[in-house]
Amino acid sequence: MTNKNIFILIIVLLILGTIATVLLRSPSVTSFPGKYDSFTQCLKDKGAVFYGAFWCTHCQAQKKLFESSVKLLPYVECSTLDGNSQTQECIDKKITTYPTWEFADGTRLTGEIPLEQLAEKTSCTLPEGEATALPVQTGASSQAQ
Repeated sequence: MTNKNIFILIIVLLILGTIATVLLRSPSVTSFPGKYDSFTQCLKDKGAVFYGAFWCTHCQAQKKLFESSVKLLPYVECSTLDGNSQTQECIDKKITTYPTWEFADGTRLTGEIPLEQLAEKTSCTLPEGEATALPVQTGASSQAQ
């Protein structure tokens, strides 16, 4: 191969690599609308906020209910990166249990909350025929903390 051919090959590979990178990072290629996108957006629009911690297994289970729509959750991470402390926002809000859902009226629900209960609390509509199998939590609070 001549130097000219090697140079052209390198340029072509760089162009193809750039195109592949742009396509792979493009939201329209890698992201599809989630089943719960409109429901999750409604929760956010209605002022619901989900407080949790990355190490909390109940928070992970709550997020899993939202499937790919988890990216739209009105989520606040309460744990510091080392997992040993709480962020100032959550200290100020007096969040003591994870997960905690806080609503626009100041009421809170704690624990893994079924999507139906979130829908009922916020008047947001779940997709047709969707239901979660989580039991209603008995530790739910309807009073602002």
